[in-house]
Amino acid sequence: MPDANLSTVAKDAPVCDHARAISMELAWLAEVIEGRLQHFFAGDRAEFAFPAPPALPPASALGQLVDRTALTGNARLILALALAPHVHSAILDPFFVKNKPIDRVFSQFGGVISDNAFYPTAQTALFLVAGADSTARIQAMHYFDVDNPLRRYTGLELGAVTQTAFAATLQLPVHRVVALCEGSPPRPDFAPGFPAKRLETGLDWADLALPRDLHHNLGHIIAWLENRDRILGDWGLSRHFGEGFKALFYGPPGTGKTLTASLLGKRTGLDVYRVDLSMVVSKYIGETEKNLGVVFDMAAEREWILFFDEADALFGSRTATTSSNDRYANQEVSYLLQRIEDCRSLVILATNLRGNIDDAFFRRFQMALGFSRPDKEQRKQIWSGLLAHVPVAGDVDIDKIAQDHGLVGGSITNVVRHAAITALRRNSETVSKQDIQSAISSEMRKEGRTA
Repeated sequence: MPDANLSTVAKDAPVCDHARAISMELAWLAEVIEGRLQHFFAGDRAEFAFPAPPALPPASALGQLVDRTALTGNARLILALALAPHVHSAILDPFFVKNKPIDRVFSQFGGVISDNAFYPTAQTALFLVAGADSTARIQAMHYFDVDNPLRRYTGLELGAVTQTAFAATLQLPVHRVVALCEGSPPRPDFAPGFPAKRLETGLDWADLALPRDLHHNLGHIIAWLENRDRILGDWGLSRHFGEGFKALFYGPPGTGKTLTASLLGKRTGLDVYRVDLSMVVSKYIGETEKNLGVVFDMAAEREWILFFDEADALFGSRTATTSSNDRYANQEVSYLLQRIEDCRSLVILATNLRGNIDDAFFRRFQMALGFSRPDKEQRKQIWSGLLAHVPVAGDVDIDKIAQDHGLVGGSITNVVRHAAITALRRNSETVSKQDIQSAISSEMRKEGRTA
């Protein structure tokens, strides 16, 4: 679990507390900018006296982040600078001042000007922290190390590097900004730049019709999620184990792989996101990594369960590198595997056939769970659950239907939907045996079988 998860803030805190904390921090930033610029233009050799950072509302997202991570005043200042373009860009207007003799902005201030807006860079941050003192600026560069608490806990990133590393703009993902301003990050949904969709279900754990041994293994995954901190921390196993858990679900379509992933999330209180692998692999070099990076970064921050359906599309037998496209495809697989390996959350890969997954990938899974076609008792449980509130005619014998027709759960769902529509189309108040038999025949024809 991340050391400072923004989703752990007090969700009952009034939104005004979160907003007030941001306003206080940005007001402090404006005061620092004004003071630093006055000190710079005055040519004052005395050390700059920083205004004290404000005491933030303790229930606010920003206040809790600062307390949990013990961010220094300079780190808070840089974070506020990164927030300013998102929340109150006018605070940065003083940096538009020009050096009159050469008629251009001061290079010491850094920043990128685009569409009449000022976007602060790492150089801008170094100026606020250290002014024109080269030694102090060099000492302050450590704030941008990837392991620095500022980068590690706040999500601060540097934009694309052009000529010099510190000319890169300060960037905060939008979900981080929303988390700090409102107290809880948004739940993104499927989009070209976000190839994942949140899975939800109205069913409960008791509705899951699976063999006993499979239920036992799923309980093992739940036990890991519920006791991970104890296992890794109290029992000292963090040196040997990663924080994440990787599982493979394999079995025919309709046997409950996606439903099980959804219910694992519901049981543990974690959001489940299904990754669309067809959107992940881009023909543009680097786009695959970019799209995946967003998903994995948010999963780590929010403690999501990631569900990769039809995983054999990427994790089948490795491609022989006979062309540049093959090399890029293998690079994408390698990148995805590394992100899965490093992911702190539960990652589930699903495939219809276990044999479609390259054996070399199997060592990366902590557990492989096989989903099989349901037996009679499991089919009866599925039929009974689906028809629990459906008015059925007296001639409907669920026992016999379950015995006679070896359908999987997904197909049974389709049958009940079809039968219900058929009954209503003939203005019947009940679903009859004939409605169900007709729906079964239709479903089996769709699967290329006969009743």
